Amino acid sequence: MATVSKAKRLVIKIGSALLVDRVTGDLRADWLRSLAEDVVRLRARGTDVILVSSGSIALGRGVLGLPATELSLEQSQAAAAVGQIRLAGAYDKALGAHGIISAQVLVTLEDSADRRRYLNSRATLEQLLRLGAVPIVNENDTVATDEIRYGDNDRMAAQVAVTAGADQLILLSDVDGFYTANPAQDPDATRYDVIEMITPEIEAMAGDAGSGLSKGGMKTKLLAAKTATAGGCDMAITQGAVLHPIKALEEGAAATWFLAQGDPQQKRKAWIAAMKPRGRVVVDAGAAKALRSGSSLLPAGVLLVSGKFGRGDPVEVVDEAGRTLGQGLTRYDGADAQKISGLRLDQIEPVLGHAARGPLMHRDDMAF
Repeated sequence: MATVSKAKRLVIKIGSALLVDRVTGDLRADWLRSLAEDVVRLRARGTDVILVSSGSIALGRGVLGLPATELSLEQSQAAAAVGQIRLAGAYDKALGAHGIISAQVLVTLEDSADRRRYLNSRATLEQLLRLGAVPIVNENDTVATDEIRYGDNDRMAAQVAVTAGADQLILLSDVDGFYTANPAQDPDATRYDVIEMITPEIEAMAGDAGSGLSKGGMKTKLLAAKTATAGGCDMAITQGAVLHPIKALEEGAAATWFLAQGDPQQKRKAWIAAMKPRGRVVVDAGAAKALRSGSSLLPAGVLLVSGKFGRGDPVEVVDEAGRTLGQGLTRYDGADAQKISGLRLDQIEPVLGHAARGPLMHRDDMAF
């Protein structure tokens, strides 16, 4: 059975209806303060925390006096532009009261569909967590059009969890789990405690109902569960409106856990290994030994680069005898990789005209 106490890296999704009072349009400041206290407790025991938060449009529409009915794309983007400032400020205040740095990260569907943007997102999240910040991720509604939108933060949260290599995702919702039918309409509906596999029968049970402020229904949560569990991440749906919702979950609040299909790091490395390589690098004996022990690939250990590839593309790594060691996602395109072959990181800037992007391949982006 999955439990929050086991999480090493946790993504928490917060819906608009939890953050914003649907009658007044005001921020639920007491609730947000209680969530911040949950985050403090999680971090104190060594858990990395990423928050995926809705609420910018809901906050902005009230400030601009926009109607509570469905907004046009342009109205939504205007509301998001106003609301994002207030949302970021609210998190900064709530977390800052405990000495925690918050960071706003705005993404669109394109950022996960495009491999280079995906790597940028992953690197940014990793660096923020390493520096002790709590990333607050939201869809960039000010620029996203229908063609590049996630459309709901349930699925976006699942993609963020997979991108960040999280082992758990919690969807704070207006329901306390996944039911055999809509409990508001069927008194005989029963809640699942654990779902080990999402079967066609489980999919048939999902409904479309969502709250007045959020677009997500149970179908989107099920799609999120598919993405998360396939990426090696457990996912829970639980009631989020209570104060200290994560503490409540830890203490046995009702929830449905969808169990991961494997380890997130193993899943990621399998994904990288399955890609068709776009190029090849030959490394010296010292680099080959370091790679086998789990190190990143530094340009200093590269003897030869071949092929036309872009930053973020999969590239095969071979030793001097031509034996394949594995492959990874490169942080440099082919032309730049050739220029910096054999160089130390501190020698790269004069050659490329900008600071080094770190190793040629980071160990988290390699399958060996």
